[in-house]
Amino acid sequence: MPSSMMIATSEDLQRVAERVAGADAIGLDTEFMRERTYRAELCLLQISAAGIFCCVDPILLTDLEPLRKALNASGAVKVLHAARQDLEVLHPVVGAIGPVFDTQIAAALAGYAAQVGYGELVRVVLEKELPKAHTRTDWSRRPLSPEQVEYAIDDVRYLDPLREQLLGKIKALGRSDWLAEELAAFADPSILAVDPDRAWLRVKSLQGLDPARTGLARSLAAWRERRAIARNRPRGWILDDAVMREIVFRVPRTRADLTDVAEMPDGVIKHSGDELLELIDAARIPDPAPPLPRRERPDPTVLATLKRLADLVQRRATELALATELLATRRDLESLVRGDPDTVVLQGWRREVIGEALRAAL
Repeated sequence: MPSSMMIATSEDLQRVAERVAGADAIGLDTEFMRERTYRAELCLLQISAAGIFCCVDPILLTDLEPLRKALNASGAVKVLHAARQDLEVLHPVVGAIGPVFDTQIAAALAGYAAQVGYGELVRVVLEKELPKAHTRTDWSRRPLSPEQVEYAIDDVRYLDPLREQLLGKIKALGRSDWLAEELAAFADPSILAVDPDRAWLRVKSLQGLDPARTGLARSLAAWRERRAIARNRPRGWILDDAVMREIVFRVPRTRADLTDVAEMPDGVIKHSGDELLELIDAARIPDPAPPLPRRERPDPTVLATLKRLADLVQRRATELALATELLATRRDLESLVRGDPDTVVLQGWRREVIGEALRAAL
């Protein structure tokens, strides 16, 4: 079979699956769309393995079972860049495919930028320039041109060479255990799942409310998430973030009150108004609703502590030639100051490298 191709027949897919099953390392990337759906719709799956570079067409090939079996049966390392999103897209189609090697995570531990892009990493590590001519391609359209296929294949062509180079750098730095710890997180399938009861945490300006409004925010966001999943529609199509915040802040009690909520769609009131009012009633917010909590000025002592800790992180990151956010983010430091025992800086390799020093500096 050719070493580079578009796989659009079951016969070719079976041959690719056989090659994949015998590979030691498998590079993977995806092209997808999710503008009109809750779940990402896989449009293209790029694979590099055992000397082949190809694009599998999941639009023409509705049954990817041979590939699913090959990926799950193979103990080969699956090499991806910024793996989590691709794994979320792939999981419904091919299931769990570990073990995973994430070149972005490895690059950060090797001293590159924490969120370095694939093209930039290929440029600085392998001294290869990737073309940018098809960055705005609609990957759901068919047929794809040979140039588009080659452009897509480039996204997996250099994954294994990157892995080899980064492994060498990390070993030389004595950070192999750090890398193993970071990659072990991909073995937990729950990282790919969405918990509707925690969906409210993604919505800006819904933290720091009074307990009753916090409960309403939780229930509204969970309701929206479950409905979006059930209907496979973007959550914003079910209820916009701005509208949800207005409901939480204003606490409408009747359908008439709902119509007064800024930008509330008539269709939401017509089809879901009663459910929204039931959620509001279940929150047991007094009528009239209490005033929104006033934002308190930051405690100067806390701010000074955070500044001191951030300076310590910066110095340590400079010593290690690591991005500061890889050691500890502002949120991590705030969690530490609050006394959270589960904060990431007190876990694993970070505890020894920076966590104990931060705790001593509190």
